[in-house]
Amino acid sequence: MRNSTLCYIERGGRWLMLHRVKKENDMNRDKWLGIGGGFEEGESPYDCVVREAREETGLRLNNPEYRGLVTFVMREGGKTVTELMHLFTCADFSGELNPDCDEGVLEWVEIEDVEKLPIWEGDRIFLGLLRTERRFFTVKLEYEGNILVKSEVRLTGI
Repeated sequence: MRNSTLCYIERGGRWLMLHRVKKENDMNRDKWLGIGGGFEEGESPYDCVVREAREETGLRLNNPEYRGLVTFVMREGGKTVTELMHLFTCADFSGELNPDCDEGVLEWVEIEDVEKLPIWEGDRIFLGLLRTERRFFTVKLEYEGNILVKSEVRLTGI
């Protein structure tokens, strides 16, 4: 099982979004995502999100807020892959944005416009939860190829 992070960095009512257009064999090709990636050996979710943000954007996350855990179950061609994605938001950061991200193109997007972009269908579920006051949630998204076939949301009291 793979572990990853995803962070929506916020500034002035906008989220920093990554348009994944630079890698040919990228399962997220042409989609818009937050900032993040896979764990390296020995990393915690916090370590990973801070490192990934620095590598992809040049920004230093000072106080990322752990908002949720998303379980992806992806089935295709008789194969199943499961990924746990640790979801963060962050409005406290420093540094200068590096415009030369090797993953794609970075752009500040109005929060209410993010869902109008080409994103994964399941992302709409957790993006809606990120815009609420609820502090922590879990989501399970099951895909057959690129089609969302099932979703479950669990809201916590945290």
